[in-house]
Formats: sequence, C-alpha cells, structure tokens
Amino acid sequence: MLPLALALAAAAPLLTAAHDARHAPFGDRLVRHAAVAEGEPRLRIEGEAVRAYDPQSGRTRWTHARDGRRPLALLPATGHAVTLWDDGLITDTVRDGSAVRWHRAIPGGARRLRENGAEGVLRALDPEARMVAVVTPQRITAYRSADGDLRWVLPARRGCAFAPERGVRHGRAWVLAQPCAGDAAPWPQQVVAVDDLGRIAPDRRPMGNDLP
Repeated sequence: MLPLALALAAAAPLLTAAHDARHAPFGDRLVRHAAVAEGEPRLRIEGEAVRAYDPQSGRTRWTHARDGRRPLALLPATGHAVTLWDDGLITDTVRDGSAVRWHRAIPGGARRLRENGAEGVLRALDPEARMVAVVTPQRITAYRSADGDLRWVLPARRGCAFAPERGVRHGRAWVLAQPCAGDAAPWPQQVVAVDDLGRIAPDRRPMGNDLP
C-alpha cells in the first residue's frame, strides 16, 4: 500500500503540470498577474493581447491573448468585456480576468475585417452592454452577454449593406446607415434603428432578452 501511495504522490506534480499545459479551446491564453482588487480594471488593446490594469497602482491584473491572433476592437462594460479578434471571433471575458465566458464567430467576418477593418463592428445595445450587437455589411447579430445566446438577426435589405462605421446613438437606440446601390431603396429606408430588442418598428413583437 505504501509504495502505491508514494507513486501517486510522485505523479501528482506531473498530473498538475499536464493539466496546466492543456491547449485551451480557441487558443485562449488568459493569465492573471495579480490578486483581484476592488474596482474595475482599465482595459486596453496592446499588440496581440488585451491587458487589464489596476486603476490605483497601474499594475497589470491580467492579459488575454489567443495563439496566432490579434485583438482588433474592445468593448469594456460593467463586469465583463467583449473583444473582436482578427479571425472574426468574438469573446466575452469576465472583467476580473477569471474566465472567458463564451466565443462566437462572425459569419464571413474574417474576410470583412481584413478588407474594411473593425470600426463600429461591436455595439453595446444598452448602457450595461447586457446585449451586444455585431454589425457587418450583411447583417446585424445580437447576443446576450450573460451567456452568448443569439437573440436576433437583422439581414440587410436586398441591394443594400450596413455600414458598421456609420452609426449614431440616439437615446436607447442605434441609428445605423444601410446604403443601397442605385435605386434599391429610397433614402429613408437606407437607415435603420435598433435597440436591444431588435429593429424598432410600431408593430414588432420581440421575444425579450431575459435569462430563462
């Protein structure tokens, strides 16, 4: 019995090291550098990572990187942060650096980002960013930030395309440009207003976004 116990004790560090060395899904490398302190950290993109800094000391609290990928846009919010990466992947990270809560891929997103950049692609649909929109020329896709659940999709009108970089906040709504080629639509139809429940229209019947 004693030799078996000794063998297990000797193997424990190796098992721990093997666990820590496992390849994370989607190539995530989330590293916490300091103990969690009071107050939300300041976030910014630096090179190939998102970095969180303590607002008082300026020390690095955590970094989030992905193997071979680069963050293009960052949307900080209370309790979490949404990041857009150069392969068209969206991640939501707990603001204290404890976990990456979910990953979502933009359909055709990587090509669009390579051609046009990431300006305006990420939008918070409410002040707390409980709902987050991803705007591409083809569609607006909205996710519930608590769990990444897809809540609604708004395709662009035929012959038209959304312009992610051209958006204006008005109250609780985003007014986004949807320019059309030729006579595909009159000019009033070349803008669209959305909020956390989807396109704003008099007769809409949204499902709502509360957690089950």
